[in-house]
Amino acid sequence: MQNISAIEHDDKQETSSESKTPATGMLTPEQRTPKKTRPASKKKIEWGRIAVRISAVIVAIVLWHFASTYKFHFIIDFENIPTPLVVWKQFTALLATEKFYVHILVSMRRILIGFTLATVLGVLVGIVMGRFRLMSDILMPYIETLRPIPAVAWIPLAILMFPTEESSIIYITFLGAFFPIVLNTIHGVQQTSEMLVRAARSLGASNRAILWHVVLPGALPSIMAGLAIGMGVSWFSLLAGEIISGQYGIGYFTWNSYSLVEYPKIIIGMLVIGILGTLSTMLVKLASKPFLRWMEEDHTS
Repeated sequence: MQNISAIEHDDKQETSSESKTPATGMLTPEQRTPKKTRPASKKKIEWGRIAVRISAVIVAIVLWHFASTYKFHFIIDFENIPTPLVVWKQFTALLATEKFYVHILVSMRRILIGFTLATVLGVLVGIVMGRFRLMSDILMPYIETLRPIPAVAWIPLAILMFPTEESSIIYITFLGAFFPIVLNTIHGVQQTSEMLVRAARSLGASNRAILWHVVLPGALPSIMAGLAIGMGVSWFSLLAGEIISGQYGIGYFTWNSYSLVEYPKIIIGMLVIGILGTLSTMLVKLASKPFLRWMEEDHTS
């Protein structure tokens, strides 16, 4: 019995010493390794993806250079396409002129106004249509009928409806972003789990509380996707309006360069449009990250 009690006493000492080990702040290698290796691996993956994207851009520029230099002609004709060096020299010359910045700022202002209006009205209409079947039945025929109409087809009617060319261009830009935002908002609201709504209602939540704390958080991923898509479509619509009825703007700059047979400026206008559209979409995604932080936490957990 004494031997048994001695063994039990030794086991207690060993377990007590093991339980005290964490108090010293020392961690085992198994505990330390995941915390160090996971962020490093993520950083390597991110840098690897950035390197691949930069390499893809460089390859495209090199192919463009050789196709323009050697006048490549097979299905696509590069005989009149300037080389990247010629375009770069023309671009640096434009950076010294004030009018070039005016074109960019005018287009950005139109995008800001039209996209903001489309975001506010699109989200509101999408929530109403997603939550109330009667409103969906009333408004959906209009949405589905007007949505396929291209931006160019709206220009004559917009000029007739609005007193100034500026307001008509903003209206066309608004339409380009409005429909993707509405449809994605409807999809997000309708995909909200009905079990969560019933659970909130059983706990005494009002309709307003259910909308604010259950429906909107569940629909946010789809809404944010609609905002990103709407930003790209709004740039396309804006350029269509500027080409036909504008006097300033990067779309007008591009079309006017084509009319004056200034080929380097055409490519500059196209690239500026692409860069501005990409940056605008990136800003929308960055602005949506704080609202979607709960999704990142779920993935990490």
